[in-house]
Amino acid sequence: MEYDTHEGRERLLDPVDRICEILFGLIMAVTIVGSLAIAEAGRADVRTVTAAAIGCNLAWGLVDAVMYVVRTVAERARNHALARAVAAVDADRGRSLIARALPDPVAAVAGTSELEGMRLRLLALRPDDRPVLLPRDLLEAAGIFLMVVFATFPVVVPFLLTDDVAAAMRMAQAVTLVMLFLAGFGFGRYAGYAKPLRTGLAMAAFGALLIAVVKALGG
Repeated sequence: MEYDTHEGRERLLDPVDRICEILFGLIMAVTIVGSLAIAEAGRADVRTVTAAAIGCNLAWGLVDAVMYVVRTVAERARNHALARAVAAVDADRGRSLIARALPDPVAAVAGTSELEGMRLRLLALRPDDRPVLLPRDLLEAAGIFLMVVFATFPVVVPFLLTDDVAAAMRMAQAVTLVMLFLAGFGFGRYAGYAKPLRTGLAMAAFGALLIAVVKALGG
């Protein structure tokens, strides 16, 4: 249950969501580039596939950004409705409504005093005076778009730097593995694992397997 005050506003996505957005764009790009037949590909084919990889990530970055805005509006409207419902009932019923809206792990440890504090805060927020879409939401959506698109370029740059398709493919694959490792390492540190290097290696191995599966399925 989130209410958007500027003081308590979260950063643009949490680290796991940011990593997932970048990985999504990265895997999308590398599977498209991987469709090149190295032995037969000419410069025209390379340009076509490179443009396809960039165009695909632009499209999916836009979709992700729009869906983020839609999800944000829906969640905020739901929270406003909850606040109105809490204001319309007595204290016991209001605390019950809040408890049902909380995630199960939080609801399990939230006592009457915590729920009452939430209820009083909801009553003081006047949700009907707050818009369901803020300028910052659009900035966050733009950030999501840029993260997905950004993941394309490290994969396609080797094809722009050399006419040797085989060498460019090897460089793209190496860059992909490095990015997968860094993403896994970042995830491991965020999760508090004692050995994030192992998480990085596992992410690189899993990403390589996932890319192989996607390519085998015709992706």
